[in-house]
Amino acid sequence: MKEKYNPIIFSLLIVCGILIGVNISKPAKTPINNKINSILQLINSHYVDSLSNHFEEDVINSIIKDLDPHTTYISKKNYQSVEENMLGGFSGIGIEFNIIDDTIVVVSPINGGPSEKLGIISGDRIVEVDSSNVASIEIENSGVIKRLRGEKGTSVSIKIKRRGIKNLIEFNIIRNTIPLNSIDVSMMINNTTGFIKLNRFSAKTTSEFNTAITDLFENGMKQLILDLRDNPGGYLSAAVNICDKLLNKEELIVYTQGRMREKNKIYSRSQTILKENKLVVLINEGSASASEIIAGAVQDNDRGIIIGRRSFGKGLVQEEIKLNDGAAIRLTTQRYYTPSGRSIQKDYQENNEEYFLEQYLRNDSIIPDSLKYKTRLGRTVYGGGGINPDIIIAKDSSLNYKLLNEIIIKGWIRDFSMQYSDQNRKNLFKIADSQEYLKRMEEIILNRFINYTIKKDKNLKLDLKTQDKLFLKKQITASIARNLWSSEDYYKIIIDSDEYVKKAIEVIYKN
Repeated sequence: MKEKYNPIIFSLLIVCGILIGVNISKPAKTPINNKINSILQLINSHYVDSLSNHFEEDVINSIIKDLDPHTTYISKKNYQSVEENMLGGFSGIGIEFNIIDDTIVVVSPINGGPSEKLGIISGDRIVEVDSSNVASIEIENSGVIKRLRGEKGTSVSIKIKRRGIKNLIEFNIIRNTIPLNSIDVSMMINNTTGFIKLNRFSAKTTSEFNTAITDLFENGMKQLILDLRDNPGGYLSAAVNICDKLLNKEELIVYTQGRMREKNKIYSRSQTILKENKLVVLINEGSASASEIIAGAVQDNDRGIIIGRRSFGKGLVQEEIKLNDGAAIRLTTQRYYTPSGRSIQKDYQENNEEYFLEQYLRNDSIIPDSLKYKTRLGRTVYGGGGINPDIIIAKDSSLNYKLLNEIIIKGWIRDFSMQYSDQNRKNLFKIADSQEYLKRMEEIILNRFINYTIKKDKNLKLDLKTQDKLFLKKQITASIARNLWSSEDYYKIIIDSDEYVKKAIEVIYKN
């Protein structure tokens, strides 16, 4: 789950997500003979010392750093993890985990994965892997992944400490393909309104979206809220396929153009299955790339209402060029434009740090008057980088973002929620309506959390105002519900106080 109000983490996610290429190119056949090649050859042939293993990568990164922020070099070492993220799966035992107090703690087994089938549950602590101790050895995430992931069909033996059971429990797990889902949750939030939260656009997004829409229709959906907040993008094809479900046939989705690329228009190819359904799309400053393509297409074709805050502003197209050693260059070759002609890309003349932090310093109420465009039905929309929503949800100025960010970054909400879930699991499962019970316990749980933070850092001044407390209550209670039950239970609690969703429902029933 992506925690809110966390600029540092959001920036890292944005950087990772929006660097994903949408086009795959063949390796360049003919090298360019120029001054750079000559210098490299001279160094290789005559330099006094031997060159480091990282020399080539350092040179490449030095060359591309003064291009745009999204042209990037991906080393062979990192290429696999990037591909796994976008292909939507990897091979492993199928758990989400955190390292808490120097111990690997299972947050939840992944639905349908090997661990879930064997009975591993949230709160289990992994203390041994293949007869080697992994507890209290200062293990890091990379060390856990190295031990638990592996080729499909291979086995790994783990020993688990479970609360209430004296002896360790041993499991022999056969690794299998584990899906990386694009959809965090798909559910009905009332009798007629469906809600889909998309976290990325990967190779499996289209099939996941189709399944979600079918299920929502079966449950009586008449209108849809599509949540693209903090979705950093991914494959263009996935965004186009979703637009096919939202737009009428032959409506313009997006077009691309570059110095060395001709203008290429992409149209919806099939009649929408959502033609009679009202549509609201939620975006914020963390929505980038493919998310902005969908939002721009929906807005410019007057298909639905865009609610939220101005999107990130990533409208550059990368083409992936594979290198002979297994690495790759993702080179920016074109720009994205919405159907009305707006360039999605924001200005990137400053340094990269300022470029990626701009989203947290901007004033969304300031829109250049000269950057006006018209939708298909003649509505005025604005350019200037990113997608400006039809209805703006202003940041809550009463929230102490600095303090909440510090709490989130330290992982205290995550760790406390896991600890509370683990300690109270049996009792909560005995209560008939345990989720309502959790809501009634919010104040008590918050006080326990405050005591928890004081023990963690006695110097932290926890000056919480009313809105800060409300935010923490919802985040903690929702996190506990997710640990005990599911992501849907998490969102049921979060949505209760979600201003974006409240406004979306208001707009749906007003129009």
